[in-house]
Amino acid sequence: MERRMETLMIIARPLPDYLTKRYHGWKATAYAENSAWYRKLADDGQHPRAMVISCCDSRVHVTSIFGADPGEFFIHRNIANLVPPYAPDGNQHGTSAAIEYAVTALKVPHLIVIGHSSCGGVRGCFDMCEGHAPALEEKSSFVGRWMDLLRPGYARLPEGTEAERVAALEKQAVLVSLENLMSFPYVKAAVEQGKLTLHGLWTDIGAGGLECYDSDRGDFAPV
Repeated sequence: MERRMETLMIIARPLPDYLTKRYHGWKATAYAENSAWYRKLADDGQHPRAMVISCCDSRVHVTSIFGADPGEFFIHRNIANLVPPYAPDGNQHGTSAAIEYAVTALKVPHLIVIGHSSCGGVRGCFDMCEGHAPALEEKSSFVGRWMDLLRPGYARLPEGTEAERVAALEKQAVLVSLENLMSFPYVKAAVEQGKLTLHGLWTDIGAGGLECYDSDRGDFAPV
C-alpha cells in the first residue's frame, strides 16, 4: 500500500494553471450566482430528465446543444457513442453499467443516443472494415475491438462515395446502439410499458445542425 501511494505521489501532478484559473472564475461567477441551486442538487440527489450517450469527442458538447442545466442530463461518453449488446457475463462493462443505473435506479424517462459528424472512431471502423487499418485489427487495440460493435452497421452501408459512406456509418452507429439497447431486458420492458422512450440523434458539428431518427420514415430528419 505504501509503495502504491509513493507511486501516486510521483505521477499525480497539480492542475495546469489555466484550469485552476478557470475553476476560480467559475466559483466566483456561475457558482456564486447559483449556489442555492447547487446546494439543492447536493441535498436532494439527482433526478435527471434524460440519459444521453454521446461520443468522447471534445467537440461534442451535449449540455450546450440543449442549454441543459446541472442535474438535467445523466451523461455517458465513449468512443463513437456505441452501446454493446446485453452481455451478463460477469465481466466489467462501463457502458452497460451506466445504462443499468440510469434505467433501473434513476428511472430516466428518455434515453438519447447522439452521433456526430467527423467522428474519428467511426472513421477508424470504416478504414478497418475496408482493410486499411491493420493496427486496429490487432487484438491489443482497445479502440479496434470496441469498434467491432459497428461492423453490422458497415455491412448495411449503401453504395456511394467514400465520404457518403463514412457519413452514413456515423448514423449507423446511432442505429446499432438503439438496436443493442433493446437487448437489455430492463430497457425493453420500460419501453414496452411506456416508461422509457429511446431517441437517436446526429449532429453536424460545423453547421450546428441536429437530426433525429424517424422510425416511420426509416431515416434521419432535421429537428
